[in-house]
Amino acid sequence: MYSDSSPLLSITSAHLLSGLFACIYVGSIYASKSARLRFSNRKVNLPEGQARLKLQNERWRDDPDVIKARLLAVTSATAICCLIVFIVMKNVNRDDEIYNLTANAWLHLGFTWSNVLPLVITPLLFSGPLYVQFLEKTLPFQENWGFEKHVVCRFLSIVGLRNYFVAPITEEIVFRACVLTIYYLAGASRKKMIFLSPLVFGAAHIHHAFETYHRYGRTPTAAKRAIISTIIQFSYTSVFGFYCCYLFLRSGSLLPPIAAHMFCNIMGIPQPNYEISLMPDRKLSISAAYLFGIIGFAYMLKPWSYTNNCLYWQ
Repeated sequence: MYSDSSPLLSITSAHLLSGLFACIYVGSIYASKSARLRFSNRKVNLPEGQARLKLQNERWRDDPDVIKARLLAVTSATAICCLIVFIVMKNVNRDDEIYNLTANAWLHLGFTWSNVLPLVITPLLFSGPLYVQFLEKTLPFQENWGFEKHVVCRFLSIVGLRNYFVAPITEEIVFRACVLTIYYLAGASRKKMIFLSPLVFGAAHIHHAFETYHRYGRTPTAAKRAIISTIIQFSYTSVFGFYCCYLFLRSGSLLPPIAAHMFCNIMGIPQPNYEISLMPDRKLSISAAYLFGIIGFAYMLKPWSYTNNCLYWQ
């Protein structure tokens, strides 16, 4: 088993392997012709902030056949990344260390059960948006909630399968489990694992700039929008990655970061100002709910995220 005084890999090797995982994952959606996007080369001047309509022979990311091909691609890529971790662990296994390789690899990758408390930290943070949904009566089984609309149409569609299941699961396996396992074997500090490794996750979203540029007309304005949106997305995904890394390392399980990823995708980015503008008479209570979520999150993150005898946090 790894010890701080004798890392099994070099940090350089960890950097290279984490970069390889990102290339395999992102590259998988471009390796197959059926998974690649296709856009017209026409330049279209549009009002700022307005996307153009899809042309007949184009292939956009929400096309069902594109989604199906990409789901297969990233699932295969995830399996390959896990296989690489197995191979690395087998090759760095020392003669004086006798253990079951498969069980040990699963443990490092976080394929273990989690306590309940790490799973409820993210919903606590979203107390504000959840309270707004309560006021709108759109929480499960409330008056304005419907099984067909809020479950079948949203979660059981091909887009829902991508957004709420396959993408969160595969991304957390690759960019949390695989990447953090490699950095752990290299003896990286917790601080580096939390604040360095998610940059790979953020960088893996840069390729979305290509789609943004084409969808907004291939003009200088479209290029500017693509750059700005990419910077924002890189920042957001990196910060979210810090949080998911912390959850993974503290709990030793993939379940908390996967649950957090799914929940955040479902809830979207909180918009307190917009929500208050819709219900100005509830401004005080909505603000209080948001404040409660932020304070509760800050106080409960550390105690609720820890699991006894966690491999990564002893």
